[in-house]
Amino acid sequence: MPLMPLSIPSPPEEWQIPIKIPIGWLHGLIPAIGENQVIAIHTYALCILVGIIAATLLVNSRLTRRGVESGVVLDVIIWAVPLGLVGARAYHVLTHPADYFYDGADPWEVVRIWNGGNALFGSLIGGAVGAWIGCRFAGIRLWTFADALAPAMLLAQALGRLGNYFNHELFGQPTGLPWGLEVESTNAAFPVGLADGTLFHPTFLYEMIWNVVGIVFLLTMERRFSLVARPVGGLTLPVPVGDPIARLQWGKVWALYMIWYGIGRAWFESIRVDPSEVFFGIRTNVWGAIIAVALGIALFLYQSRRHPGVEPSPYVPGHEGSGAGAVDSSETYSDTDEPGDEALAESGTVASGSLATSGTGTTRP
Repeated sequence: MPLMPLSIPSPPEEWQIPIKIPIGWLHGLIPAIGENQVIAIHTYALCILVGIIAATLLVNSRLTRRGVESGVVLDVIIWAVPLGLVGARAYHVLTHPADYFYDGADPWEVVRIWNGGNALFGSLIGGAVGAWIGCRFAGIRLWTFADALAPAMLLAQALGRLGNYFNHELFGQPTGLPWGLEVESTNAAFPVGLADGTLFHPTFLYEMIWNVVGIVFLLTMERRFSLVARPVGGLTLPVPVGDPIARLQWGKVWALYMIWYGIGRAWFESIRVDPSEVFFGIRTNVWGAIIAVALGIALFLYQSRRHPGVEPSPYVPGHEGSGAGAVDSSETYSDTDEPGDEALAESGTVASGSLATSGTGTTRP
């Protein structure tokens, strides 16, 4: 008897909105509110919220181990998250103008993020601007924060992708693999001409697994295979060492994050079937992934040459906190701040793109 093929069922549609808060009782005070109106809280939003909380806790732990006072991460997140949301929406609108700018279009649809349409690469750009502002106020180095954030970003993105599963969205091409995703033929995103019961690549699951493996990769590279400049055969070359005091710093962990995520995203994006703007035969987000990889490589090489040692402190000069002396390193070498470091931090990280995730419905994160 042949084995029955396996598949991943889509969750019931009612799971998309598990919480509905009635606000009809406000009708007497605010007539614009209907008597039966409710505030719907989507599962996707809950996944994003859990991702933000988990990432914040992880960043706080990583920063305190570097000598930053506990809770300073909140001074940065309070800027990074809102600007990340703005960047996510702006990127999506600008890369999908036909969806928002046409004769008779409602201009307010541009700001209605609850209708779907957010982009992860936009959230990275907006969030990076917010992180730069927050770090300026908190007095910590942007590169220190970026390195602490790198694995936490992958954690937040993995949890956020679970929301795509509950939304029945952003799946890949048809597949005969046993772990194919079941999608109802009534789904607006179901490709025309395919038979009912067709299975699709669960790209949300692929990216979740890729991100979790990426966390292990970043932590391993940071703790066991850091690069330091040492003489080799008469030349001074960066060589791998297993010494935990020589961990990757100065934005190099963030650079590895950009490379890792960009490689995976380029593949996942190439097998998705949802509509997307195409330039020179390549989807917009594939271009974004390619740029992320290129910027990550450039950032890693540049910072390896500019800062081969460890950071003297997670704080910028003049802003040392009470715990700033406990830098997680006994390395005697330390770089001194060079003119232009802050400008480099701004331009390098903003170009790469923080928290926030893909959107819902017609979202193309």
